[in-house]
Amino acid sequence: MNTIEKNVAKHLLEIEAVKLSPEKPFTWASGWKSPIYCDNRKIYSYPAIRREICEYFKTIIEERYKDVEIIAGIATGAIGYGAIVAEMMNKPFIYVRSSAKDHGLQNQVEGILPQGAKVVVIEDLVSTGGSSLAAVDALQKNGAIIEGTIAIFSYNFDKARKGFENANVELYTLSNYDALLDEAVASNYISAADVEMLREWRFSPDTWGRDK
Repeated sequence: MNTIEKNVAKHLLEIEAVKLSPEKPFTWASGWKSPIYCDNRKIYSYPAIRREICEYFKTIIEERYKDVEIIAGIATGAIGYGAIVAEMMNKPFIYVRSSAKDHGLQNQVEGILPQGAKVVVIEDLVSTGGSSLAAVDALQKNGAIIEGTIAIFSYNFDKARKGFENANVELYTLSNYDALLDEAVASNYISAADVEMLREWRFSPDTWGRDK
């Protein structure tokens, strides 16, 4: 676990942006039972942590995507992060809706996106990867060249990994489920006995906990 992964995992636990509850699972909109719930929008309410997260984004973009021309945020959770990072880097900012508006100009991509512009996509959370990849697809259809996608946190699902691989888009995350579990045990947030159950969920989230 690198320093960024550890620091971000620690912050998520500290501010309860991530909640772990293996004994009383959460139910996601998809119907999946989950021992974890992640809401990275809480970071916005903590200026020091918000600034640190955006500095990490900036550093990684400067290291990995030197040719970036535009920063894109995915609605709604990542619009704020994307806008802050774009400001820090003095880059144009655009954002991507989950679907095109049904009125006005019926845009899905908001802002100025020239044909062939090199774009880095910022996301707050990657679960199955479906919504993130739909945003990437919308950007590509509007003429963008995707340099990569960076998210605050990922559950490390195989489905997401394979989806990004098949789309030929690099996914980089500041922290992830494995780093979070390590930090949760180290900080006594959960017991070592809970770890096996929590790791088990990650590999079969669609069927886990159905009898709970």
